[in-house]
Amino acid sequence: MDILRIAELFGAGLVLGALGGLLGIGGGMFAIPLLGLWLGLDQQHAQGTSLVMVVPNVAVGLWNYARRGALDKRLSLALAVAALPCTYLGARIAVHVPSAPLRIAFAIFLLCIAGFSAYRALARRAPGAAERVPAPWQAAFGVGGLGGILSGLFGVGGAVFAVPLTSFLFGVSQAAAQGLGLALVAPGTLVGVATYAVAGDVDWAVGIPLAIGGVLSVPSGVKVAYKLPERTLRLAFTALMVVAALALIVRAA
Repeated sequence: MDILRIAELFGAGLVLGALGGLLGIGGGMFAIPLLGLWLGLDQQHAQGTSLVMVVPNVAVGLWNYARRGALDKRLSLALAVAALPCTYLGARIAVHVPSAPLRIAFAIFLLCIAGFSAYRALARRAPGAAERVPAPWQAAFGVGGLGGILSGLFGVGGAVFAVPLTSFLFGVSQAAAQGLGLALVAPGTLVGVATYAVAGDVDWAVGIPLAIGGVLSVPSGVKVAYKLPERTLRLAFTALMVVAALALIVRAA
């Protein structure tokens, strides 16, 4: 790989890391369609390679969200514990599924989550309506298990799934939900990248420059997330998921 391509990957990592920090998803949601459209990687290779970047991005992002004191420790631990074995299960399934159906399934999944997130951002509570009672913290085990399977299947699905759902179920802010999404995927990213690597679905020469760029820009994205109004942050989350889904559909066409 020549120096120019390494520089391009590093620059892409900077952008993806900033987006990952802003939205609490590690950047992999955008890396997957980018690697398919730009470098022509099939879906499994794109997911496995994106995880090389996602692993350090998630660690740095989680630390930056946690140091702001907005994360519930019980929810974080329950999400992570339940997600870990389920991520392995999802990744084992993913490496044996044809690329095209997996790509389309991921796009549909993103559009569904985007629709739910948009509804949450735009819906207005009726005057005088009672505040919704948060779900018990033990419900986080179920969220973590399903999020882990999605993470293994799609490389990044767990955080995308967890952000709107934890905000809705537990009544936390969008920024806090994004931190919880990272807590869910943090342990499983290592399992995921190892599973894809064993199957030969990781391009390290592509993933490492992306990872270096991403680690440098994640903190800036987290900082911006805490400055944006709640509705604006939710709508940004929605819009970028739609863009990622459309890119996957174009790639599959």
